Amino acid sequence: MIQVKVFDYEHEKDLEDDMNKFLEDLDERKLVDIKYNVAAYQEDEEEQIYCFSAMVIYRA
Repeated sequence: MIQVKVFDYEHEKDLEDDMNKFLEDLDERKLVDIKYNVAAYQEDEEEQIYCFSAMVIYRA
C-alpha cells in the first residue's frame, strides 16, 4: 500500500528536523519519492510569511 506523510512549517529548519526524524525510522527501500514546495505571501507591508512543505511518498 502506498501512503503519504505531509509536513508543513513556517521555518525550513523545522521542516528539515521533522522530516529527518521521520526518515530515520523509514526503511529506505520503502521510500518512493519526496515532493517539496515553498510558498510566500505578504501578510502586511512589513511581514512576509513563508510556508515550507514536503510530502513523503512511501510503501507501508
